[in-house]
Amino acid sequence: MLQIQRIHHVAYRCKDAKETVEWYVKHLNMKFVLAIAEDQVPSTKAPDPYMHVFLDAGQGNVLAFFELPNSPAMGRDPNTPEWVQHIAFKVDSVETLEATKARLEAAGIPVVGITDHTIFKSIYFFDPNGHRIELAADVGTPDMYERLDAVKWEMLEEWARTKRAPKHAAWMHEKEFHAVD
Repeated sequence: MLQIQRIHHVAYRCKDAKETVEWYVKHLNMKFVLAIAEDQVPSTKAPDPYMHVFLDAGQGNVLAFFELPNSPAMGRDPNTPEWVQHIAFKVDSVETLEATKARLEAAGIPVVGITDHTIFKSIYFFDPNGHRIELAADVGTPDMYERLDAVKWEMLEEWARTKRAPKHAAWMHEKEFHAVD
């Protein structure tokens, strides 16, 4: 039976491979681990030169980018709000979020947040390619995760029927979390 072990890599397009690698190394402390360049796409055999770069996103997670100099300029899906599609990276603490936010802003990178999602807190910003990045620090308790786990299927079923936000986890938006007795 198929059992996924982990994500091997996630690939996005970039405007400039060198600028992208340097930005992720400088601002997110990722290591540049691999570059592959071809004049022909191995899977399709299309004659389309590219530079494919890989960055270590921690614990075996790899973030990759393709620079495609012969393709039309990068764009976004105009029907999808820019906040929807993003790459979220886990960090160790809220203190790391605060320090990273200050460092990014000092480098001239606009940052949204710290946003409180009850079970985690996060900041948001854009890389030089226009990809939205989220850094998230978990702050939830075992009780919170249990409560969310207990209602996930009911919420999904209700959403599928109504296309309206189910209220099973409305407690997440209250100011205080009330433990289940």
